Amino acid sequence: MSATYLMPTYARQPISFTRGSGSWLYTQDDTPYLDALTGIAVCGLGHCHPQVTEAIQQQAATLVHTSNLFGIDWQERAGEALCTAAQMDSVFFANSGAEANEAALKMARLYAYNQGFKQAKVIVMEQSFHGRTLLSLSATANPKAREGFFTLDDDFIRVPFGDIEAVKKAAIEHDDICAILVEPIQGEGGLNTAANGFTYLEQLQAECDTHNWLFMIDEVQTGNGRTGKYFAYQHSNARPDVLTTAKGLGNGFPVGACMVRGRANGLFGAGSHGSTYGGTPLASRVVHSVYNVLANSDIMDNAVTEGQFIRDSITDALGQYEVSSRGAGMMIGLVLPATMDCSQLVDEARDEQKLIINVTGSHVIRLLPPLNISRNDSEQVVERLLNLLQPLF
Repeated sequence: MSATYLMPTYARQPISFTRGSGSWLYTQDDTPYLDALTGIAVCGLGHCHPQVTEAIQQQAATLVHTSNLFGIDWQERAGEALCTAAQMDSVFFANSGAEANEAALKMARLYAYNQGFKQAKVIVMEQSFHGRTLLSLSATANPKAREGFFTLDDDFIRVPFGDIEAVKKAAIEHDDICAILVEPIQGEGGLNTAANGFTYLEQLQAECDTHNWLFMIDEVQTGNGRTGKYFAYQHSNARPDVLTTAKGLGNGFPVGACMVRGRANGLFGAGSHGSTYGGTPLASRVVHSVYNVLANSDIMDNAVTEGQFIRDSITDALGQYEVSSRGAGMMIGLVLPATMDCSQLVDEARDEQKLIINVTGSHVIRLLPPLNISRNDSEQVVERLLNLLQPLF
């Protein structure tokens, strides 16, 4: 597999897939691999879901792109569906999660500007990940991702994830805060959840209400049914002013969204923001198709049931070795002892078990299988993981 003309921006694994179906990926020689990563939480409905495939084929043969200079019927329909699912009022369609977060952070700056701030700050969390564009990268905690890019650190205040007292302390020490940006579960940071679960989001919203800040939730990875609710914040009584999402939004088709309500309503007007490719007829129809599948099936319930089955099966077998689990729904973190070197597990799972996984936060196996995975495939995930892990103890 040659990559001669490609920039070396990825540490690519020595494998390539030529087709996919449901929970499975296949190489050129048709060797099947069980995909428990789904493009990092992207193909939530599995590979080549028939309704999404049909929508892409029909729209590609009809109209792919006009411009946001004109009305786009499918964009209107997708916007209504997504805002209904998210309990938000309006949406801006982008091309990725980073772009959605960039829009949210621009909105926070405009919100502060309208209140007379010269340079307001946004509270973000340690171990967070919000994207690789300059402003979203500045909000991100990963030192390796930030190194060398002269990030805009003066625009952010970083506090420990899950620590509401740290947020209250920041409010006392800084009079120039305009917003909070938070992930309900920190996917890249190690599947971290707050000690008090999703109640943490309610506490953050209360602080935003007290200080008249924007409450912004990044659901790029947790959204679109991944945790068993359409959006993870819906496990709580919290209501964001700004909500971003991508990944599973298009089931593999590149699209992102930034939604608003409350204090963020009406901030953007004509010329405030834009995107050449944001919300094309093709992208919008895909979003609408994914919504229809999720809204008219028991797939999100299946994500909860099968996700719990995988968690319980692994911890029942390995709990005696201090293996635990975290996450929600089909966003599964298997926490191995911190003393273990997990760097080789991705390669061993792929080569020895034909299982695609990821390791994040140094010692957490991250599993992001399809939301509609079958029980048989869930059992296969468990069996292959146990084959991988039991010899280590």
